[in-house]
Amino acid sequence: MNPEALARLRSVLQTHADQGLLPGAVALVHHRGQTVLHEAVGHQRPPPAETATPAMAPDTVFRIYSMTKPIASLVAMMLMEEGRLLLSHPVARYLPAFAAQQVYDPATGATTPAPREATVHDLLRHTAGLSYAWDLGTVPDAYRAARIGSRRHNNTELAAALGPLPLVHAPGTCWEYSRATDVLGAVLEVIEGEPLGAILQRRVFGPLGMHDTGFSVPAAQQHRLAEPFALDPQTGLKVALIDVTAPPVFESAGGGLVSTARDYARFLQLMLGRGTAPGPHGPVRLLGGATVDFMTADHLGSLPVAGDILPTGHGFGLGVAVRTASGLATRPGSAGQYSWSGLGGTFFFVDPVEDLFAILLTQAPGQLRYLCELYPALVYAAL
Repeated sequence: MNPEALARLRSVLQTHADQGLLPGAVALVHHRGQTVLHEAVGHQRPPPAETATPAMAPDTVFRIYSMTKPIASLVAMMLMEEGRLLLSHPVARYLPAFAAQQVYDPATGATTPAPREATVHDLLRHTAGLSYAWDLGTVPDAYRAARIGSRRHNNTELAAALGPLPLVHAPGTCWEYSRATDVLGAVLEVIEGEPLGAILQRRVFGPLGMHDTGFSVPAAQQHRLAEPFALDPQTGLKVALIDVTAPPVFESAGGGLVSTARDYARFLQLMLGRGTAPGPHGPVRLLGGATVDFMTADHLGSLPVAGDILPTGHGFGLGVAVRTASGLATRPGSAGQYSWSGLGGTFFFVDPVEDLFAILLTQAPGQLRYLCELYPALVYAAL
């Protein structure tokens, strides 16, 4: 890759930190089997006026929020390969609360029986008729009344509360970003018979040597945890991220993990390697190559997409957005590239055509959409 363009990438991020748009950031770029950039800019925590704060370090720990989803989805693929999970299975096979679901019609205010049951495939591709219920309305009000997403609920309790609530779409008819991956976490727990954190540690983090990834940060390592500005620098609104200083009751498959750039790079090496990656004791194979290809293919086709979270020119696979053409989108990339981001200000993409992946980690939720456009432009400029 072009060294001047990589230096410019770092300089642009440094400028954003110097201007107070980002507290700090860590960037990592891996190309043709080599990590060609792994740099930190800014501060690990926003500096108060009266004290110095530590500089951002390459091994800083970040809340990665929805970058958790591809990891949980990978475990579902592993179970599928073992014959213990079929994507065609109804969710209710594992979680009885999802039987006999009803679909809400906003035009009439009535609910009707879902034409078919939501499947595990629907959970993985966000077509299960669920929502994040960020807006106002009857279904969001029902989510809030049931305290869906409360960190006081474990995965079993989340599924029991969410299953009986009305759906926003009939299963399989529309993509809407949702709590579906959290429900998938509950399915994984039923199959494996242990908490999600233990499943991920045994199946992914341990084999890949992802020592800094989990649902909380141990006390001895909390000095490495990145923090956001107290107020968003552009809107002035308060910024509040999840507390990861103690093990949570809710081990969210949809958004609960913390990680580092180096740890997440180990996971992306596995993805780019089509299921095989270097491990702490030699090569590790967690998944078959054809299964990774299946996971990172578009699973939406012509289905409609609700909202503006999925970028133009992209479909969705099993836990990741999938670019369907080199054009159409507002950011550079190859057809077949896959990616996702995290609410706290984190983003990654993998480009098999270019033998490339890149990670950007910061804790600046208000800048996320901008960074998802900026970072690919800077990375592809270096090719």
